[in-house]
Amino acid sequence: MNTSVKKITERRSAGNNVWLRFPNAKPHVTAGDRYFDYDALETEEAVGRAMYKELVDYSNEKTGDINIILLGGRGAQAMYRHIKSLAGQGKIDELLGRLNVFTQDALAPMRMDNGLSFVRDFERLLGDDFFQRIKSFTPMRTDTGNLEAALTGYVEKLNSLGGIDIFFLGLGPEAEAASHLCYIKPGCGAGFDDFAGIIPISSSILEHHITKFKAGGSEISAADEAECRAATHILTLGPAAILGAKRIVQSIVDAATAPAKIASFKRLIETKLSEDADELGRQTDENPGLLIRLHPDVRSYILPDLLG
Repeated sequence: MNTSVKKITERRSAGNNVWLRFPNAKPHVTAGDRYFDYDALETEEAVGRAMYKELVDYSNEKTGDINIILLGGRGAQAMYRHIKSLAGQGKIDELLGRLNVFTQDALAPMRMDNGLSFVRDFERLLGDDFFQRIKSFTPMRTDTGNLEAALTGYVEKLNSLGGIDIFFLGLGPEAEAASHLCYIKPGCGAGFDDFAGIIPISSSILEHHITKFKAGGSEISAADEAECRAATHILTLGPAAILGAKRIVQSIVDAATAPAKIASFKRLIETKLSEDADELGRQTDENPGLLIRLHPDVRSYILPDLLG
């Protein structure tokens, strides 16, 4: 499907955060509380198979290309291993040939081949056969002197292809049992119509990022870690990208190595959402993980240990 490209003409600052949005884009957000459903599966492999089935089922529902947002860290590794095996056997060439693949966040500045970059981890987990067979791969560029221009080009390409079909998401822990999606941090001022942003990095983000990559088995040199610790910003998709996706598939499988997620998930599912739109905006800025509860088509897969 060919669509006209919307240029990002609006740029705004919220403190030290820069947010980009499409002109006249107003995601539909209905204020008010609603039930959040999830499936607790017994193993990480079962979660991975369920996530892959969501991709297959969606591909059977839609004709043409499928635009997906990859999830970094632990959440989707089992799915990636399964896809890597199938791709190596040539069993899913038709599906892979329809995929336009994008990343959802990145630490910057950093070499694209740094062992702590999501791109290098995706290459390791999904394998050469996957990347040779998909229709396109568009990462967020972190090796450029103009991060804002690179991010603008990234989201304009995503929009030109028709927007997001499946957004694979996790859940990151924050202080006071809050949480982040992508790297939309509490208090970063992201509004419902902000599609992408550039936010300053924090030491807690760096530690969480490095810890989850080490737990996931990434090969990381001392030079890679030093460069990662020197990163200054995070590129991230924003609330409008999440709310505008056709389907969200969430996975949370690492409570054993990130136990703070237990309290974050409890707060996520137990928070009463306001019926007032302005107050709802304040709630999601304080706890961005709540954004997932505003989407009408979410499939959430977790391991039982997340329930404490």
